[in-house]
Amino acid sequence: MRRDRQEYDLKFTRRALLLSGAGLLAFGALGARLYTLQILESERYRVLSDGNQFSFRLIPPPRGRVLDRFGEPVADNRDSYRVMLTPEQAGDVSAAVRRLAGLMPLSEDQQRRIIDTARRGPGFRPVLVAEDLDWETFAAINLHAPELAGVSPDVAEVRDYPFGPAFSHVLGYVQPASEEQAGNDRLLRHPGFRIGRAGVELARDEELRGAAGSLKVEVNAFGRVIRELPDQSIPPTPGDDIRLTLDADIQRFATERMSGESGATVAMDVNTGEILALVSTPGFDPNLFVTGISAANFNALQNNERRPLFNKSIQGTYPPGSTIKMIVALAALEAGVMRPEEAVSCRGHITLGDRQFHCWRRQGHGRVNMRDGVKTSCDVYFYEVAQRLGIGRIRDMLQRFGLGPAPDIGVAGVRAGIVPDEQWKRARFGQGWSLGETLISAIGQGYMLASPLHLAVMTARFASGRAVNPVLYRDRVPAEPAPMLGVNAAHLARMHDALEAVCHEPGGTSFALGGLGIPGVRMAGKTGTSQVYSITRQEREQGVRTQDQLPWRLRDHGLFVCYAPSDAPKYCVATIIEHGGGGSRAAAPPARDILRRLIERDPSGREGDLARIGAQRSREG
Repeated sequence: MRRDRQEYDLKFTRRALLLSGAGLLAFGALGARLYTLQILESERYRVLSDGNQFSFRLIPPPRGRVLDRFGEPVADNRDSYRVMLTPEQAGDVSAAVRRLAGLMPLSEDQQRRIIDTARRGPGFRPVLVAEDLDWETFAAINLHAPELAGVSPDVAEVRDYPFGPAFSHVLGYVQPASEEQAGNDRLLRHPGFRIGRAGVELARDEELRGAAGSLKVEVNAFGRVIRELPDQSIPPTPGDDIRLTLDADIQRFATERMSGESGATVAMDVNTGEILALVSTPGFDPNLFVTGISAANFNALQNNERRPLFNKSIQGTYPPGSTIKMIVALAALEAGVMRPEEAVSCRGHITLGDRQFHCWRRQGHGRVNMRDGVKTSCDVYFYEVAQRLGIGRIRDMLQRFGLGPAPDIGVAGVRAGIVPDEQWKRARFGQGWSLGETLISAIGQGYMLASPLHLAVMTARFASGRAVNPVLYRDRVPAEPAPMLGVNAAHLARMHDALEAVCHEPGGTSFALGGLGIPGVRMAGKTGTSQVYSITRQEREQGVRTQDQLPWRLRDHGLFVCYAPSDAPKYCVATIIEHGGGGSRAAAPPARDILRRLIERDPSGREGDLARIGAQRSREG
């Protein structure tokens, strides 16, 4: 018994020693681990803990504004109430979206879009649920925010275009970056951040964007923000403001004056080349694109036969018609092939080979000299000029006055025109040139094409005698006057006199317009008609005699170019009315009204007044 007891005690002692040793080892290991965590690696885990507690949120920069020449915003930013959803914080995204749909209007398609976007991207990236919410909806979501995990209601900035369609083609619009454009750029991938898609917004996008900042925030275990730490944050850098040469008042007035028409008008300072108005009608509301245009609205714009999405002022090219006749006459004077007093007999047509070339006035103009040929826009007179000049000299003079190459105004989409000659036709069609093509080129028909911007440049150069180029941005206005064109001043003066006669003498094609209607200020101008469709013999037999009896899309384009004051030119306007009929009837009235507005308002005078007021305020301050 005693021996058994001794063996039992021995076993117990050994087991106790083993257990005690194991306990000591475990305690030592735990102590060592605690020492490692708390002493040796404390800094590392403190950083990790802070990382779970604090995070940095990217702050998109305010987009730079676009201003008119006097500093009035034509593209600005405004506050917008929006709701974001962070997938990894929301848990069940579908359920979170359904809960939101109970508080705000979200269609089935919108819900699917949000869910698909959340599933495609990383869970930490917020998804835009909706923006531009009304206050009641925004307040309701904020009220239920504690029970909406992953949902963040906040206030952001969105683009605002206060003048709507008036500046739509010039400014373009902004939209979110595509997947390809965004790449790995956190700013471009930020929901709600937008980049320029057209016009000035696209052309100067890099300057307008600015640079992103970051905001340090403290969050709880669910990722909800507890507090912000602005003193440890980096503020964003706002984008640069861009100032245009456009005058918002003239741009708005021109848009209203062209309302109901499909066309374009361009107004310029003839001495500096500054563009004061660049209008294409009908326009569109760029605000529709900012938060996402509906399919119905976009289809309505795209299917409109008057092409509201197409910038006719710089992209539309049309036969310039008779608006170039004073340039052709000037070429004849410079080449010495026509004396100003030399008369040509117009019987309503001429015959060249087996083909007749008609004058717009079927009964003819009788005997006309150069001044009368321009004043009455006699086609037969210019057929004679064309035969003496040849297409080469016509081309050279038209190009000297700005027709042909695309003017560079610092936006995309400006189209080149066409000033044809023998080499151009052979390269384009592989065919030779005919004398008949020279004749119709001299009256601005045939292959010849020009945009309203081309015609404004031509008119500005003609009015000033200088090789001015169009300018859209104030920071690109040349410091020095443009060089002279190098044409004979006496010849140019004769053509100025002829264009003044167009507007102020009986027989002038725009005499019925009555001038500017400003005492002591006379204007000069030239009408033009661009043929679109020729009424067939069968249609005439069926009673179709006039343009007004044709469908709208088959009617002629009406054009008018003008400048004032005629004795000391300051401003010019070029206008086209698509399918409006004759230039004197369709294009001359709105062009005259816009020119009159320019003279009455005189932007250069207003700018001087503003400068003086600013200087006075600086002195007083």
